Amino acid sequence: MSLTEEISALPKDLLTLLDQQGFRASLLQSLADAVGTNAETRNRISNGVAPPLPSDICDLPAPTTTQSADLARRGFDALERGELAFVVLAGGMATRMGGVVKALVEVLDGLSFLDMRLAENRTWSKRVGRSVPLWMMTSHATDASLREALRSRHTDPHIATFEQNLSLRLAANGSLFRGLDGTPSLYAPGHGDLPESLGRSGLLRRFIDDGGKYVWIANIDNLGAGIDPTILGWHIEHGAPASVEVVDKVDKDRGGIPVRWNNKPVVLEEFRLPMDFDPTQVGVFNTNTFLVDAQQLANLDFEFTWFQVRKKVEGIDAIQFERLIGEITTPLDTRFLRVPREGAVSRFIPVKDHDELAVRREDIRNVAQSRGMLP
Repeated sequence: MSLTEEISALPKDLLTLLDQQGFRASLLQSLADAVGTNAETRNRISNGVAPPLPSDICDLPAPTTTQSADLARRGFDALERGELAFVVLAGGMATRMGGVVKALVEVLDGLSFLDMRLAENRTWSKRVGRSVPLWMMTSHATDASLREALRSRHTDPHIATFEQNLSLRLAANGSLFRGLDGTPSLYAPGHGDLPESLGRSGLLRRFIDDGGKYVWIANIDNLGAGIDPTILGWHIEHGAPASVEVVDKVDKDRGGIPVRWNNKPVVLEEFRLPMDFDPTQVGVFNTNTFLVDAQQLANLDFEFTWFQVRKKVEGIDAIQFERLIGEITTPLDTRFLRVPREGAVSRFIPVKDHDELAVRREDIRNVAQSRGMLP
């Protein structure tokens, strides 16, 4: 039986669910056709990659300068006009925190990541005198829990969720992967779903129609990445459609880095770099925090790259294909901003698992106290 026939034979309710969440059988078939090739070779770019120019990595003016005050005023004015929406990436498969949806994990004093994001939103909505839209990209694994949590907290309509795409894992031979119980294995195919999923929700179009201009995108677990009028003002001033926050590397930090690809500034993950490119020559990396022009995001006409990834599912090797949001820097003219990662002004305090949360808890407290996330 071919993969296409396997998919067609799935239960109708499952096919309906997949269709509602952006699944395309023809796309999976085309990806499956290449499963036998070397994934590392397929994922890598062969040439045209060079280190960023010094001028590609920008810094904000010192906080006490007139220029900084002007940028902050510009950003604050945009907030007062309702021009910013904040998007939190809260999807995935809820596996890193012991099967608990990360947004609902307790961070400080009985407060979860979700509680702290909501508190920050209340603080900024009060400061600017209007509701700042807060949207959360959920997944099939996290959506029900987050919707229920929002209902129990009686959140206002400007706080909403939208589901990312859903797909099917493959076996090593390109057929459908099935779990030990014989059922197909579903997964969320990466935060590169955001432009498509957000567009499908209708939230972005309504926001633009109401005068919205900018979308801030950040991970649910990085509470350092919140609203900052100065950064918003900087983004507005430079005029490019995308801004990416980067931080200085520490120790053995790895991740997506700013490079020049065919002389254009972009973010590339290390697994995409040519084998002869040394990533250590780039001293900063991407925090997965972006400011994007809302209209450009809505109009994005770009086929994201699908990366082949091996996963252990119930102890068995499986293959899945993922997209990364950092690839928006390929079609969109992008500026990189170096932000701090230490102290109460840190914009990078990620928490991937419980061990990292224990290490970072006091850093999170310092940031949360300064940004209206705590009672």
